[in-house]
Amino acid sequence: MWLLGLPWALALLVTAASSGPSADPPDPASIFADLSPAELRAVRTFLMERPELGLSPSRGGPLAKNSLFLVELLPPKKRSALRFLERGGARPRREARAVIFFGAQAEPNVTELAVGPLPRPSSYRPLAFKGGRTVPFWARPMTRLEYELLHEALVAAMAPLEPLLREATGFGFQNCSERCLTFSDIAPRGLGPGERRTWLVIQRFVEGFFLHPVGLEVLLDHRDPDPRRWAVRQLWYNGRYFGGVRELAESHARGALPLARLPEPPARHLFSSYEPRGRFSSGTPTEVHGAKVCEPQGRRYRLRGNRLEYGGWSLAFRLRSSAGLQLFDVRFGGERVAYELSVQEAVAFYGGHSPAAMQTKYMDAGWAMGASSYELARGVDCPETAAFLDAHHLLDADGPVRFPRALCVFELPTGVPLRRHFDSDFQGGFHFYAGLEGRALVLRTTSTVYNYDYIWDFLLYPNGVLETKVHATGYIHATFYTPEGRRYGSRVHSHLLGNIHTHLVHYKVDLDVAGSGNSFETMDIRFENISNPWSAGARVVQPRGTRTGVGQELPAPRLTPPLTCRRYHLAVTRRHENEPSSSSIYTQNNPWDPPVTFESFIRDNETIEDQDLVAWVTVGFLHVPHAEDIPNTATPGNAVGFFLRPFNFFSEDPSVASRAPVIVRPLDPPACSRLQIQRWTPASPGPCVHPEPFSYNGTYRQV
Repeated sequence: MWLLGLPWALALLVTAASSGPSADPPDPASIFADLSPAELRAVRTFLMERPELGLSPSRGGPLAKNSLFLVELLPPKKRSALRFLERGGARPRREARAVIFFGAQAEPNVTELAVGPLPRPSSYRPLAFKGGRTVPFWARPMTRLEYELLHEALVAAMAPLEPLLREATGFGFQNCSERCLTFSDIAPRGLGPGERRTWLVIQRFVEGFFLHPVGLEVLLDHRDPDPRRWAVRQLWYNGRYFGGVRELAESHARGALPLARLPEPPARHLFSSYEPRGRFSSGTPTEVHGAKVCEPQGRRYRLRGNRLEYGGWSLAFRLRSSAGLQLFDVRFGGERVAYELSVQEAVAFYGGHSPAAMQTKYMDAGWAMGASSYELARGVDCPETAAFLDAHHLLDADGPVRFPRALCVFELPTGVPLRRHFDSDFQGGFHFYAGLEGRALVLRTTSTVYNYDYIWDFLLYPNGVLETKVHATGYIHATFYTPEGRRYGSRVHSHLLGNIHTHLVHYKVDLDVAGSGNSFETMDIRFENISNPWSAGARVVQPRGTRTGVGQELPAPRLTPPLTCRRYHLAVTRRHENEPSSSSIYTQNNPWDPPVTFESFIRDNETIEDQDLVAWVTVGFLHVPHAEDIPNTATPGNAVGFFLRPFNFFSEDPSVASRAPVIVRPLDPPACSRLQIQRWTPASPGPCVHPEPFSYNGTYRQV
């Protein structure tokens, strides 16, 4: 048994000529590998050449067009994958998932297609959501084109407010090349289905602009595909609501408007920057390099394509453009323990006094958090010794875009022994000491979803434990300070309110423990008060474990409330191919009636005894921002995750296979003047210096 340890517990088929078969990649893990740039280009070219689709380039043109938004791997069905992996069956057909915005038709919509076979696609078919649910056009994710048009509309609408903005902030929108204003947009984009009206937080465009709101928030309606019909519906300035731009401008012209005057930002040492300022009181040096990770005898892991091996571990991985890291075929000691382990969604719910703050409920899959995997800095984001891998995404672009160093793999000293014991003789000596160094292999990527940075880790330990962890850092989502706002957070700077919010992260864990037929049980620890069997009249109070089998999907009330997936700490369902994910890229802009609803996974209350099961895990934390979140939220105390741990699965701790322990025994007890030291690694690790200087590029370009 393996335990989850929770820290808080269109039917159309089109065929074209194919130019012939290609050689299969040698490693079985490649069936789960992300699409290569050549495959991404091949899918786009094939679809763009289909006249019935009428696709236009993503860049430029009107919103009311048919365009290709996303291309990523469509993973094989589990049955086909296992037939190939376990029984030498045929390699599964390699396909792509393509998301198309059909805006140039009488009833605009978003349609998903399966395209294949790769690497030379010749056909496509529609992909359906469970229950035949469809995606309306207004629920589509935002695109760069829509943001450009949104900015143009905002600049035009704000022209009457330029005197106000220049007087209060020293910055503006009109004819701007420097000292400009910008905006952050809030979601959901409305209060009900069919809406696409967004609150925009106006900010000074300086380094760390997320922390520089100017006190103006604008509600802009942009549902109509024609931007000429977009309009500002409402404004909020310095605690007051206004029905239109003219009303606010006239109030200012009459002198009846209390201005929120902002001080001039300094040329250096801006509070939202990373520039050092101040000194530590101890005077200990910080101008020199600190401790580093090194590999004195080379790497102790093997990385081949998307196959990762370390100790007893072997797994395949990919980085989905839509939702991020996904592991497949996770094995320990050659035996599969999980078919899939993946990030599903990251949610942040905010409170506040301003309209933008109270409306903010971010669902980051809707912002394609997997494609927000920007370059990792060697020596900062990952150790200098790490292996770095590029990622390629085709998202809202006219070709694949290369994201260099988007993932890293490294072995990490944990700083605490995996296990150790000092066996005292209680006479000033010892019988033996033994210890095994603590090490873990880390697979890491990040998602920078505008202001916030998520650091995603999977950690593999030599004793068969797998840990998932996410750290939250980056800039807080902050709004303009008003006295009424203090009920919803903290005043973190003179004109800045850090808004209270909750982070929730959802994972899919498709466990296959000794096969795909699994059951689910809980263990409750309760205290019992019983008569002492060896002393009459005495009582014994002691803990007792009670195992309870769970036979149906719908959790008992004592376990979790029957709300959305993000309200369950743990829910277990029978696995179905039409339930691949608990969320989607459309939930953010249509949270009221999304095409994927987790409740439908458990509402039928299927039996889950001796079935192929999926555990859905939610972790999270409450964040009350404070002054120390300036300039950025720090990672300590802002990390959550869970563990997969073997529970009577092995006959002993599998880390005994490691050759890294140290055993010390005295040869002349109790004097202990002569010692026998046993170790299976070189006595000295040797020099531990990484010779390459720091380098960073930071660009991501179409290839």
